[in-house]
Amino acid sequence: MRAAFWFIALFGVAVAVALFAGDNDAVVTLFWAPHRVDISLNLMVLLLFAAFALLHFALKALSAVTSLPVQARRWRAQQKERAMYAALMEALAHLLAGRFIRSSRSAENALSQEKNLSQLIADVGIDSGHHASRSMQLRSLAHLLAAESAQFLQNRPVRDQHLAKALEDSSQRTLLATQEGIQLRAVRWALDDRDPLLALEWLAKLPVGAGRRTLALRMRLRAARLAGQTELAMETARLLAKHRAFSAPAAQSMLRGLAIELLNGAHEPDKLHKVWLTLDAHERAMPDVAVNAAARLMTLHGEASLARQWLAEVWTPVMHKRSELGDALRVKFILALEASLDASDAQWLARIETAVVARPGDANVEYLAGIACLKHQLWGKAQQLLAHAALALQDPALKRKAWLSLATLAEQRNDAEAAQLAFRRAAQL
Repeated sequence: MRAAFWFIALFGVAVAVALFAGDNDAVVTLFWAPHRVDISLNLMVLLLFAAFALLHFALKALSAVTSLPVQARRWRAQQKERAMYAALMEALAHLLAGRFIRSSRSAENALSQEKNLSQLIADVGIDSGHHASRSMQLRSLAHLLAAESAQFLQNRPVRDQHLAKALEDSSQRTLLATQEGIQLRAVRWALDDRDPLLALEWLAKLPVGAGRRTLALRMRLRAARLAGQTELAMETARLLAKHRAFSAPAAQSMLRGLAIELLNGAHEPDKLHKVWLTLDAHERAMPDVAVNAAARLMTLHGEASLARQWLAEVWTPVMHKRSELGDALRVKFILALEASLDASDAQWLARIETAVVARPGDANVEYLAGIACLKHQLWGKAQQLLAHAALALQDPALKRKAWLSLATLAEQRNDAEAAQLAFRRAAQL
């Protein structure tokens, strides 16, 4: 359609020219004393058009001739720029291939090419502002590749030298992303060198937004754990779980391990209670965490009622008849609860008796019920439960404690033979 319109317009111009020139009898007279020249107006128009075209092409040719040196310098700059980018890509390729010495040399070559290119562009004076920004970014990346190669070669002085230059070249606001990437690489190098304090120092220099990215949080978690800063590791793990950086089971396992480590780091009952209050509700509801907290509290000679309160929160998942928790955790739960039981809490006795009915044949629960009856001076029932549990228990610690309790009951009955037999069984374990 466009070609048709152009064709119609061409015919219109041809008709207009024909109407103008066909019956045009006008004459142009040029006086050049002592001569007089008469030419038609049509010829005059053609001569003027030809003169304009000739002058235009002459000026264009003169401009092309005078700009040849500039074009030559531009061509040389283009060739140097291509060589510079080729050297940078070669450095990256060698780095990925594990040729670290060649990668370092290629990065140095790229820096040399960039220096020559900057001088050439400064002489030409073309696009200097845009080139300055690109030049600084390229120098930063080249120094980063050289520093990465030096890190693999364990040449830390050279690495630190290139790192400082890379940060200096990326200090402009327009190169913020490049600078953040360089800082994150510095964190990675510090972690590889097993220097968590230096890694945390680099992480503290990151902007707030960059510091909350998943990659930065992962490295902060690793640095905090290496530095033994469990509280910081716990806070970081919570953020990673919130960002779904790990699968749900992995996040739960990590939080559980850090919570237990945080609780085990408390050496006073009051400090342990404060740490417990800093945990989230779902962390306190984890059976492993609650059981370790109660056991730790009793080890530190804390309040038994507080330990029972913590254990009560996980009683159902631990003692439910369809519980999938292992016997090791259940044994640890029983030991912690045994240490905190006393004769003043009848509610726990009723709860334990309900668990015996819900889990028939479970020797661990029978042992707990026997100990609870022993605490409440129900000698006959304690004797029956402990005697049955002592024969079926698999855990050596519980089995030894069961035989010792039976020996104590036998001594109360003045049954020396039964007490001696129970002590013998306990000693064998």
